[in-house]
Amino acid sequence: MRLIHPETSAEVDLARAYAYPAGPCLRINMVASADGGTWLKGLSGELSGRGDRQVFWVLRGLADVVVAGAATVRAEGYGPAKPRPSWRGLREGRPATPPVAVITRGLDLDLSGPLFAEAEPDARTIVITCEAAPRERREEAARHADVIVAGGERVDPALAVRELTERGLGRILCEGGPKINAQLAAADLVDELCLTVSPVLIGGDAARVLDGPSSLARLRLAHVLEDEGFLFTRYVRRHEAGPPGLGAP
Repeated sequence: MRLIHPETSAEVDLARAYAYPAGPCLRINMVASADGGTWLKGLSGELSGRGDRQVFWVLRGLADVVVAGAATVRAEGYGPAKPRPSWRGLREGRPATPPVAVITRGLDLDLSGPLFAEAEPDARTIVITCEAAPRERREEAARHADVIVAGGERVDPALAVRELTERGLGRILCEGGPKINAQLAAADLVDELCLTVSPVLIGGDAARVLDGPSSLARLRLAHVLEDEGFLFTRYVRRHEAGPPGLGAP
């Protein structure tokens, strides 16, 4: 993997390249085809490659919490994050793994599955739901996970982010899907977009990175990495400062 913007380098320290800024930050990580589709055969992994998986794991290691919508969790077969030797330095002073937080209105989740049953006690899975969710399902979820009620009829993205931040989980990594991304963007909560561009054309009806209400956030390109034809871009809100030497104005 090599850095090709804003400078060129044959060696890249991914932890430094993707270091979070000071203070709370919500980052979206997605992979898309060259024509903008976010899944192939129903799965994002079909668009991935070696370098994308490297970035994926570094981003998880840096995060305080990994957020995903229930549809993504079901489709991609999510389990809890597992400790990795490369995370030891990244997670000093924090649990060995970040918890996974699932956003769901209907609580249509397998509460006996690995995501809940195999999570470490200090990284217990979090369920973010709303008051309209069936009470019996909320009570059942509370036996398997930490439950955050954020909103009335629907999950309020701003309230959900505030609740996570107040729990000390301010470095938020959202892994989608596109509907959750769009809701976060519409609420003006997205600070960064880490987008892998896969060197394939797929056509079809796959959603874009944002699939939902319109929004506008002006971004600055902090860096571009390249590996085997894949491009790894990091965009930040224009008012954000990038890591020294990587996209700094």
